[in-house]
Amino acid sequence: MSHLKRVDHITYACEQGSIEKWAWFHIEVEGGTLINRIDDVRPGDPDSSMKIWCIDHGEFGIALIEGIDRSKKSQVTKFVDKHGDHSCQHIAYDTHDLDSFVSHLKAHGGSPRGEVLVRNDGFGVLKQMFARGYADGDAAENSFPEYCQRPEVNSDETVAITFAEETGKGFYDQIEEAIESGDEAPFIDFAAMPANWAVPAAQPRPEFVA
Repeated sequence: MSHLKRVDHITYACEQGSIEKWAWFHIEVEGGTLINRIDDVRPGDPDSSMKIWCIDHGEFGIALIEGIDRSKKSQVTKFVDKHGDHSCQHIAYDTHDLDSFVSHLKAHGGSPRGEVLVRNDGFGVLKQMFARGYADGDAAENSFPEYCQRPEVNSDETVAITFAEETGKGFYDQIEEAIESGDEAPFIDFAAMPANWAVPAAQPRPEFVA
């Protein structure tokens, strides 16, 4: 059984001055709803910060981030410099059991960026784990996965995709620490992959079988 339930949200990095136009696109063109807007996640930081605007699409969310450069270039600005405007920085996957998945991940050569973050978003406890970049190199320039666990609710309840200021600070801080420490290790160590591993036979979903 898959450890993952669904895509929770997708985070796009916007070049400076463009977050408004992409918000317009995701809201007015695609039909999303702006549910949270933080124009500075680190207002007291003299070095750098970012904006994060969060848009709900019901089944998943979109987060738009934009760098704020001060005495140093924001990590978001660095990411956009390398990948371009509105480039996907990370995709967050909702898991059935984050703690179990993190243990499984580590046993298979995976490496989190930092510790699991825990907060209450009003519906219950939300857990998040940000991994290192898919490729080795500057932590600010690499895309990476996020894994989270949303609270369980009754089937007749609706829980919107929610974001909070603590979320933005969490992964921003972890990447800043990686930059400062020179941590450029990749997310997955493929040495853990068995030498005799073979791709399993495809198993089409029943509804797609003619």
